[in-house]
Amino acid sequence: MDELRFHEIDSPVGRIGLVVSSAGVARVLFESDGIEQERERIGAEAVIPLAAHQLTEYFEGRRREFTVPLDYRFARGPFRAEVLRELARVPYGHTTTYGELAARAGNPKAVRAVGGACAHNPLPLLVPCHRVVRADGGLGGYRGGSEMKRFLLELEGIDV
Repeated sequence: MDELRFHEIDSPVGRIGLVVSSAGVARVLFESDGIEQERERIGAEAVIPLAAHQLTEYFEGRRREFTVPLDYRFARGPFRAEVLRELARVPYGHTTTYGELAARAGNPKAVRAVGGACAHNPLPLLVPCHRVVRADGGLGGYRGGSEMKRFLLELEGIDV
């Protein structure tokens, strides 16, 4: 594996840490994920990555799609990686359900596994797990918390 580098930005949802490899963004960290420890563990500072610029544009309402390369090395297995690839295709301003995402990932009965993939998504925001809602229309969980999920959905014009 190649060397990882770290970069941090401020955002309306708090500080965000970006772990970057030569293949692309490998992890997006919220404050609750232990940004300080990850920065100390990695040590190497990244030149301001394209992801930092694109996330800033997203929060300013000027970006609807991310084009940065992604490194799925922390996806925890091939099914979760496939779920994340399908999730990355959910367009800005739209939602999907855990069941719909399971079907698109090739296993319609794997709704709980999709929930696990979303809960452990190493690339939140860039791979928009905040766009996954329960079949009954409820918000469902989100690693950043329900207020952050609500904020992100409202930022994209989705009524919650």
